[in-house]
Amino acid sequence: MTNKRLLKAFIKVPWPIYKDDGAWRPPLVVERLMAFSPKSPVFDHLDWQAWIARRNGRPVGRITAQVDALHQAQHGEGTGFFGLIEGEDDQDLFDALFETAEDWLRHRGMQRIIGPINLNINQEIGLLTEGYDTPPYIMMGHARPYYRQRIEALGYQPCQRMLAYEAATDYPEPRAIALQRKRLARRIRLRPFDRSQKSADLERLRSIFNDAWSGNWGFVPFTEREFKALGRLLLMVVPNDLIWLAEIDSEAVGFIVMLPNINEATADLNGRLLPWGWLKLLWRLKVKLPASGRVPLMGVRRHLHDGPLGAGVAMSLIHKTGKAGLRHGILTSETSWILEDNSGMRAIMERIGGAVSKRYTVYEKSLGQR
Repeated sequence: MTNKRLLKAFIKVPWPIYKDDGAWRPPLVVERLMAFSPKSPVFDHLDWQAWIARRNGRPVGRITAQVDALHQAQHGEGTGFFGLIEGEDDQDLFDALFETAEDWLRHRGMQRIIGPINLNINQEIGLLTEGYDTPPYIMMGHARPYYRQRIEALGYQPCQRMLAYEAATDYPEPRAIALQRKRLARRIRLRPFDRSQKSADLERLRSIFNDAWSGNWGFVPFTEREFKALGRLLLMVVPNDLIWLAEIDSEAVGFIVMLPNINEATADLNGRLLPWGWLKLLWRLKVKLPASGRVPLMGVRRHLHDGPLGAGVAMSLIHKTGKAGLRHGILTSETSWILEDNSGMRAIMERIGGAVSKRYTVYEKSLGQR
């Protein structure tokens, strides 16, 4: 995008595509402008290009292609990304969009393409492939059902599947979990995020996340600049008691963040905060939080994985955050995304009554030679 006018046009491509889709939630244009700003920390390590497809001068589709230097350093596999795919139901349109993105990546030496990744692995990823009839939670994607067919027709195959679990925050805690949690309570200390030591606590969260997720598919660490920027956004809308840290012997070993589901509060703003949208949003978030929330960030240090203490930390954090959410009027929460093959986390969610509400797929394709 070479100027703000083009960037706004890129951001607005989805509006006519979803005009009759009651489940779609328009993003806030001002937030999208910030996300794509050259000052955004993700661009410290991301090279990208975006395209708009037009028919008779009218925008009908869009796509991005990205090369993430951190991903290359971590995995060294010559993999590029596509992302932010939107388009009318036209196979020729999808052919043209993907051909353009693939050629851009080939010219940069990439041998494989995966996506959708919007813009890197620590942001929105995956194509919605089940759960089209309900609105997405905050920072989760939506899609038209035909996207899957159009992308697969181009030779893309699933390389990873992710799940969104929805559960009541006042879930009836199974007796066995309650007993285990209470038994471990002597060792595990839980505390809310401390704004008086904001920088130190944000760094604790980043350290835990980068350790906890380091063995996961596609992992790329959060940089210090990225996490500080994320923290500034989180602390604007998240009360202290919806961010919890777990400590064992004074060491921070786990954390959880529940975001109020801002998509509930912005549904009728049509992406606009001006002239009066910002007042509506502020009132809705400050007077009473939305009735739903999302857990986008959670982690337990790797040395505790696969053991009862690690499970105890996870269950304690979920329990504490659920109770805090209830006090704020949050009745339902989504935990996402969870890898389909993450049997441990899936078991925890199902034991507290959680059910899969949406499925997302990341696709891959060999770029080969044209």
